[in-house]
Amino acid sequence: MPGLPSDVDLYTIHVKNVSEITVFILMGFTDDSEVQVFLFLLFLAIYLFTLVGNLGLIVLVIGDSRLHTPMYYFLSVLSFLDACYSSVVTPKLLLNFLSKDKTISFLGCAAQMFFYVTFGTTECFLLAAMAYDRYVAIYNPLLYSVSMSPRVYVPLIVASYLCGILNSSVHTGAAFTLSFCASNEIRHFFCDIPPVLAISCSDTSKNHLLVFYFTGIIEIVTILIVLVSYGFILVAILRMHSAEGRRKVFSTYGSHLTGVSLYYGTVFSMYVRPSSSYSLDRDMIVSIFYSIAVPMLNPIIYSLRNKDVKEAVKRVFGKNWFISKVYSSD
Repeated sequence: MPGLPSDVDLYTIHVKNVSEITVFILMGFTDDSEVQVFLFLLFLAIYLFTLVGNLGLIVLVIGDSRLHTPMYYFLSVLSFLDACYSSVVTPKLLLNFLSKDKTISFLGCAAQMFFYVTFGTTECFLLAAMAYDRYVAIYNPLLYSVSMSPRVYVPLIVASYLCGILNSSVHTGAAFTLSFCASNEIRHFFCDIPPVLAISCSDTSKNHLLVFYFTGIIEIVTILIVLVSYGFILVAILRMHSAEGRRKVFSTYGSHLTGVSLYYGTVFSMYVRPSSSYSLDRDMIVSIFYSIAVPMLNPIIYSLRNKDVKEAVKRVFGKNWFISKVYSSD
C-alpha cells in the first residue's frame, strides 16, 4: 500500500511537532533595551508599592483588635488576593525585561494561567460579598454583628475561592488540552487565555464560548449584587439629615465604587466580547490595569481614606515612619 507510509509519516511529523512544544516565549511589550530598562523600573516600583500596601493592610488588620470586624476581614482577604494576583504576573514580567531568555515552560504557563484566573475570579465574587457587607452595615447597623457573623462571612469568603478555582480549572484544562503545533510565541507578557488560544492549531471556538459565557455570567451576577447593594447604600446616604455626614459617606463609598468599576470594566472589556474583536496589542494595555494597576490602587481606595485604618496605623506602625507616613497621608 504505497499511500500508507506517506500518511504515517505525516501523522508522525504532526505528533512530533505537537510534543516538541514544551516551552512558550512571552513576547512582551518591546525589544528596545532602553525602553525595557524604563519599564522594569516602573513596574518594579508599582510591584513594591503593591506588596507594601496590601501586606501592610493585612498586618494591620491582624495586629489591631479594633479592626477585627467582617469589613476588615474582607479587606484583608482582598489585600491577600491582590498581592497574589500581582505576584503571579509581575515577577516573570520583571525578569523578562532583564533577560534575553523570555521562555516559560508548558507547565509554568498552565500554572500561571490557573492561579491568575483563580485569583481574578475570586476577587469578582469577593467584591460582591464586600458590597453586600456594606449594605448590611448601612441598613441594619444594630443587627450587623448578627447578620454578618462568622457563620455568614466565612462561607462567603470560602465560596468566592471555590468559584475561582472551579472557573480557573475549566478554562485552564480546556486551553492546555489543545494542540500547539504552529508557533510557541505568545504575544503577551503573561499566559492569559486569549493570547494562548491565539497560537493553538486546534479549533478554539468552544474555548472562546466558554470564556464568553462563564465570564459573562460571573460578571453579570456579581455586578448586579454590587449595583443593588450600592444602590440601597445611596438611598440610605440621601436620607441622612447631616449634609456633612452625607458628604463623608458618599466620598468613601464613591471611591469604593470607582475601584470596583475600574476592575469590572477592564475585565468585562477583555473577556466578554466576540473572539473576532480580539486585539492582542490592545489587550496587553488593558490587562495592565486589572492585573497590575488595580492591585496597587486597592489599598489606597479602601484604606487611606478610612479613619479607623489611619488610627490603627498609628497604633501598630507608629515606630515605622515610612509605613505610618504612607497610610496616614491624606
